[in-house]
Amino acid sequence: MAQSAWHHARKTKAMTAQTSASADFWNPTFDYERRDDGTVIIRQQGDLPDHPQLLAAYLDKWADETPDTTWVARRAAGGDWRHIAYAEGRTQAKAIGAGLLAMGLGPDRPLLVLSENSLEHALLGMACAYVGVPYAPLSPAYSLVSTDHAKLRNIAELLNPGAVFADDGAQFADALKAISAPDRKVINLRNLGDGAVSFESLLETDPAPADTARAALTPDTVVKYLFTSGSTGSPKAVINTNRMICAMQAVVRDCYRFLTKEPPVVLDWGPWNHTAAGNKVFYLVMTNGGSYYIDDGRPVPGKFDETLRNLREISCTWYFNVPMGYDMLVEQLETDPALAQTFFGKLGMMFYAGAGMAQRTWDRLRAAGRATTGHEVLLATGLGATETAPFALACTEPQEKSGNVGVISRGLALKLVPNGGKLEARIKGPTIFPGYYGDAAQTAKAFDDEGYYCMGDALRPADPDDFSKGFFFDGRIAENFKLSTGTWVAVGAVRAGLVDAMDGLIRDAVITGEDQAQLGAMVLLSPAAAQMDATALRAALSEKLAAAAKAATGSASRVRRIIVLTEQPSFDKGEVTEKGSLNQRALRSNRAETLARLYSDDPVVIAV
Repeated sequence: MAQSAWHHARKTKAMTAQTSASADFWNPTFDYERRDDGTVIIRQQGDLPDHPQLLAAYLDKWADETPDTTWVARRAAGGDWRHIAYAEGRTQAKAIGAGLLAMGLGPDRPLLVLSENSLEHALLGMACAYVGVPYAPLSPAYSLVSTDHAKLRNIAELLNPGAVFADDGAQFADALKAISAPDRKVINLRNLGDGAVSFESLLETDPAPADTARAALTPDTVVKYLFTSGSTGSPKAVINTNRMICAMQAVVRDCYRFLTKEPPVVLDWGPWNHTAAGNKVFYLVMTNGGSYYIDDGRPVPGKFDETLRNLREISCTWYFNVPMGYDMLVEQLETDPALAQTFFGKLGMMFYAGAGMAQRTWDRLRAAGRATTGHEVLLATGLGATETAPFALACTEPQEKSGNVGVISRGLALKLVPNGGKLEARIKGPTIFPGYYGDAAQTAKAFDDEGYYCMGDALRPADPDDFSKGFFFDGRIAENFKLSTGTWVAVGAVRAGLVDAMDGLIRDAVITGEDQAQLGAMVLLSPAAAQMDATALRAALSEKLAAAAKAATGSASRVRRIIVLTEQPSFDKGEVTEKGSLNQRALRSNRAETLARLYSDDPVVIAV
């Protein structure tokens, strides 16, 4: 579209989003460019506010202004919280950073972190950011779940790290051995391996070289390499610079404006090797001078009690969990008024991601918030990627149904391109990554000819006549396929709909039907369903499947047959990512025999 046409669109198409009237959130207006091929480009009006472009500048700011405020905390073995304040954190980060430089680390010799969230991990990450040493936090699954360490070896070969940190030298011994090299140091906190450097010894390093290194930082200095989850392919090393992370946090502040009124308090279990927790949440706290409490609980049986224990003590201002975590939490909020008071007492909003939230959970959480506070507590999600730092789209308007990922953030542009009957999302702006480390070919494929990052996600407008109402995730373009009738199938939406319709009987599904006349699914049972009597289970699955098929609107959404997977997805085969999400294409490819049975008259198949 010509520039003059764009200006015309700006004058005639700007719309005010129907967002919260509260000053706690943005209230954006939009410019639209509509092209003859159906492409639409959407931008928020106004520029992204000026902001520091170095993470080190934020640590310096809060260490100087609020030196005694808790920066990060974690429960010690005895049950008490161990706190690190901002001034103490900077002092220790500078010493550690100087120690890493003395070990030969630098822009071309990063630090690899194998173990999970910890105070030491936090200090190492900020030390690297302070002195310009990139670091790569990896999923512990690469070291502790994988049996061949193939992904770990590939990562070490790609990055050539100068040092590797694993908190427990004994627990990670096999992984450390798999990637050992003559010029590669090992850092341990406990159970030091042969020749390993003690983490404590780094704290004794003269910090002076850190100040020199700090002065040489630029917005384009690499902070970290984050590896994609591999949900549609092999994990790639996403370059994360100071510029993109700091711009992303400026976007977050613009959207969640309550963060600037009171320093945020967050309790979070999300792994820092993933962009949601490692970039958005961890830096959300630090850049706003808040306090981050590491939650050693998890949304799984046997570990969720620790999360509840922490939530009874820590009143968060911003809270994140995955839908399964909220499924478990809402049960407690409804029956424990004291927990509900602590949880909702200071809460600005609840955020979920990682999967679709069941409508029943959505309704119950909203009701619990209203019953406790007397007002609506925002429950929302958004859309982003490791390559977008990750914050890109966000929803701040209370919704009656789950799933609206919101609108594009200030400073970014969203391009919606028709693709296979859907709208493919592409994004441009200062939060977008510069490329994949050591992979020029994949970097080139990631961007279109106008420099937009191709997310691979499809979006469906909540209101086709008003894009300011937000969008729903409409599946991964790479996961989608056609039925033999030529009809496109949106795998993500079908999977989410089936899981929801089965009402707790299944925890996930692999949608099938490529070149078939009807949809099917290979399903994974929920823990509760796995304990049911076989006859009762089959009857329940048949009943729910029949109801779901009857409610479906067409062949592209109607699952007609299912088969239960008895063999769990394999991490080493790429069937499940480190986030726990299923790689649909890998499972369809690897389970060819099961897939063939699904479309046969085998009695194990449940069909309607």
